[in-house]
Amino acid sequence: IDRLSGAETNVVSALEICVRPDRRGTGLSALMLDAMRRATAEQGYDTLIAPVRPNGKHTRPDLPMTEYAAQVRADGLPVDPWLRVHVRAGGRIERVAPRSMTIAGTLADWRRWTGLPFDVSGSVRVPDALVPVHCDVTHDQAVYVEPNVWVRHRLSPAGD
Repeated sequence: IDRLSGAETNVVSALEICVRPDRRGTGLSALMLDAMRRATAEQGYDTLIAPVRPNGKHTRPDLPMTEYAAQVRADGLPVDPWLRVHVRAGGRIERVAPRSMTIAGTLADWRRWTGLPFDVSGSVRVPDALVPVHCDVTHDQAVYVEPNVWVRHRLSPAGD
């Protein structure tokens, strides 16, 4: 039940799973996703929605997210490691959210955040960013609009 409105709820949304860099590649993300799926089912929900930030996308910042998310390996699983964890767990890629997060700042902000010059208008590649940052020198502004991928997990409620 929604605590503010009292309305019945019917789906759970994941917010974030974050693994320390020194623990990545150890299978911890799959364990955390499994725990999230189990907790959702134990609360009686049959659906978990996860807005996923594909962790390999930064290597292909100029490839549209729709194309990146559709890439599969020979075994049919997604090329992206984090999307692959979700699909292996039973998730289904639903769609791409083209504007899931926006970060705007002055050029001084972006220089401080990234150590990059941000001195030419146009697209700027920033390490680990999923897409380029749009820089506008005339207006002293740069904007990053990050896409993500929505994955739906259908679950069996606890006890079923």
